[in-house]
Amino acid sequence: MTSGALRLGTRRSPMAMAQSGHVAGLLTAMTGRAVELVGLSTFGDVSKANLTQIGGTGVFVSALRESLSSGEIDFAVHSLKDLPALPGAGLVIAAVPPRDDPRDALVSRHGIKLVDLPAGAKIGTGSPRRVAQLLLIRPDVRPVPIRGNAGTRLAKIDSGEVDAVVLAYAGLARIGRLDVVSQVFEADEMLPAPGQGALAVECLVHRRDVAELLSCIDDPASRAATDAERTMLAVLQAGCAAPVGAYAAGTDVLRLDAIVASADGGEAVRVSASGPAAEAERLGRQVAADLLSRGAARYTDVSAGHLSNGEDVT
Repeated sequence: MTSGALRLGTRRSPMAMAQSGHVAGLLTAMTGRAVELVGLSTFGDVSKANLTQIGGTGVFVSALRESLSSGEIDFAVHSLKDLPALPGAGLVIAAVPPRDDPRDALVSRHGIKLVDLPAGAKIGTGSPRRVAQLLLIRPDVRPVPIRGNAGTRLAKIDSGEVDAVVLAYAGLARIGRLDVVSQVFEADEMLPAPGQGALAVECLVHRRDVAELLSCIDDPASRAATDAERTMLAVLQAGCAAPVGAYAAGTDVLRLDAIVASADGGEAVRVSASGPAAEAERLGRQVAADLLSRGAARYTDVSAGHLSNGEDVT
């Protein structure tokens, strides 16, 4: 490999550019290698349709993966929750940098918390997972599907189109907008998407030179936790319309909490289990099996074949 700048492929959204810039900075600090950001547009970015109509979050990664395969870029950075649960052909997740805060956040007019919103309040989100868990807490609110980057969604509050929106706390942190957060949901209130708050750095399997460089920014604890969450998702074969949440945490021992809910928030199956971090994938399979044994298949779309988490981009 030459000593020139590495080409990092990223979506063009402000959030994607910020998180890719963060990864580039980490890599340069650790290796001394310069990194050039290559902005790419994906189908998910240009389409105005809801994610559940256009194939789930995989629509945000296809262009980056095509550029990897063609040699246009050396590696790509994704929000880990955007990656389908099964690996892409010929690709490897070479690094999972230290995970940011995985929680969801409510942003509302005048900083009002969810419990204090008026009956029938309109809450914007394109995520079936968030919709289901909002309705478990407040069955009277009205979820409204919305798309666009964080700025676009926040503007819908100011315009009066919605009373509040739910976004990833980590995403708001990456663009410097934590000032607008009205409430942060703890895991016992709203479980995040598998992989939320974490980044995936992907390269071609045969580019061992690149993978070796990227390995220096891999965080074993973040990788183990997200491996458990994503293994559970893969075993469930949850379609993009399935409201599935999961969060694993711990060092030597992981605790994995998971939920599968009905789309209307009327019912939910919850499971928690613990196991060695070194056996994260086994823990994920165990929790998935427990969910299925308790009837979670009623709420998963195994026929759709979309092994992605159905999340919106923030």
